[in-house]
Amino acid sequence: MKGVLETRELHSPALESNPLGDPSRRALRVYLPPGYSAGDQRYPTVYFLHAFSNSGATWTNVSAFGLSALDRLDALIEAGTIPPVIGVFPDGWTSLGGSQWINSDAIGRYRDYVAKDVVGFVDRTYRTLPKALSRAVVGHSSGGYGAMVMGRYHPELFSHLGSHSGDAYFEYCYMPDLPKAAGALLKAGGVEAWYQDFKRRSRETKPRGDDFTVINILAMAAAYSPKKGEPLGVELPFDLNTARLKLDVWNRWLVHDPVRFVPKFLDAFRKQKSVFIDCGTRDEFNLRWGARMLADELKASGTELCHEEFEDSHSGVTYRFERSLGFLVPRMARE
Repeated sequence: MKGVLETRELHSPALESNPLGDPSRRALRVYLPPGYSAGDQRYPTVYFLHAFSNSGATWTNVSAFGLSALDRLDALIEAGTIPPVIGVFPDGWTSLGGSQWINSDAIGRYRDYVAKDVVGFVDRTYRTLPKALSRAVVGHSSGGYGAMVMGRYHPELFSHLGSHSGDAYFEYCYMPDLPKAAGALLKAGGVEAWYQDFKRRSRETKPRGDDFTVINILAMAAAYSPKKGEPLGVELPFDLNTARLKLDVWNRWLVHDPVRFVPKFLDAFRKQKSVFIDCGTRDEFNLRWGARMLADELKASGTELCHEEFEDSHSGVTYRFERSLGFLVPRMARE
């Protein structure tokens, strides 16, 4: 690697006393481009939001024959394909596997963690260009969803968004798994019983193949329909005995669907200087269709948008960051 990767420890006031008891001190990985230490130049900054069940360390994972997202960022800069930038890799792991990068009474304030604590720390510590025009936020899956969340709430911080296979159109990406989760939870004797058994099995051996569906739905319920007093502080969008959809709870989920909130917050998204959206044509979570819906809305609003589809599935697509960074980074302000 031609650049330098630093690991700092960041204390996050936003995550103090979070409901899951997860740590408020997090490792923060920061990539500094070649030449950073030799000069006084200031750089645009790209924030990378990881997917559900991952952590900030995931961005440095290398397969036997592939490249990590960090390696690809470094190679793009070295080749001159994109101008030098600082890369920031926050850790949004939770005991339920993820946060969706939002503020939730059942998980904690992970949107504030990024928008206030991480951005503030990076701007104080490194030679950034501390303005929205020089900040991008990109991510994959739940991280891509998180990028759209940041666009909705924080156009004053981020003027460039990249969503790779981001969660959208909840009827297609979540609803097919609701009856599967209902069956597993009913068999286990309820939410708390299933979760405790899941943690035990994960420690002693490893999760089962069908565990991902259940923990994913529980984590989404914690993000979209938290309720104090319920097991894990979540209200399920279905009746546990019949799997009948609870429309009042499901509608609480839909408020968080980018297909719903982007049209309602178009003023925020019109402030974006560039937006990149993609999805694989064989995405297992049916996210291709939500991506198309979002692209239509943003195109109609006049947003400078790049929307792409590619022949692949949901996972193992870090190579796609070469496309998003190649589109977004040259459009970032450099002074």
